[in-house]
Amino acid sequence: MIPSSNRRHLLHRMEEARRQTQRQLDMIDRQITRRMTALIPSLGRRQSGYRRGKPPDPDAFLERYRASLAALTAERQPEIDALARKLARQDHAIEALRRRLGIEDGRPAGRHACISTTVDHHDAGPARRCGRKPARRSCDDRHPTACGSSREPTPPARRAPATVNGA
Repeated sequence: MIPSSNRRHLLHRMEEARRQTQRQLDMIDRQITRRMTALIPSLGRRQSGYRRGKPPDPDAFLERYRASLAALTAERQPEIDALARKLARQDHAIEALRRRLGIEDGRPAGRHACISTTVDHHDAGPARRCGRKPARRSCDDRHPTACGSSREPTPPARRAPATVNGA
C-alpha cells in the first residue's frame, strides 16, 4: 500500500499532467484562431456590387469563413481527438484516485492544505490565502490575485472637505 503522502504527490503529478494536456489543446485552438484571423482579409467581399442583376449575398463571407475554419480544424482533428481522449482518461484516473484518497471537494492536490478566505467583492482588496501574498498567483494558480480576479482592487473614494456656506 502506498503511503498517503506519496498518493497525494501522485495525485499532484497527475493533475499537472492533465493541466499540460489542457494547455496543448488550448494551444491548438489558439493556433487555429490565429490562422483564421490571418485569413479574414482574403475572405473579404469578392463582389461588392450587383453583377448580372444579382444582388450581393450578405452570407457569402460567413460561408467562406465557416468553410475555411472547417478545413483548418480538419487538418488538426486527429491531434485534437487524441488529446481529448487523453484528457478524458486523465480525468477518470484523477477522479478514481481522489475517491481512494477521500478527497471530495475537487480542489487541486497541492503540497499544502489551502483554505479559501476570498471575498465576494473587489473593493475590500484581495484576501490572503494560506499566508501567501496574493501578488502573483493564488494557491490554485488560476488567477493572478487571491480574490479570483485579475482586476486590481480600487481604492476607496476620497471625499472633498466640507465647506460652510460657500466659504
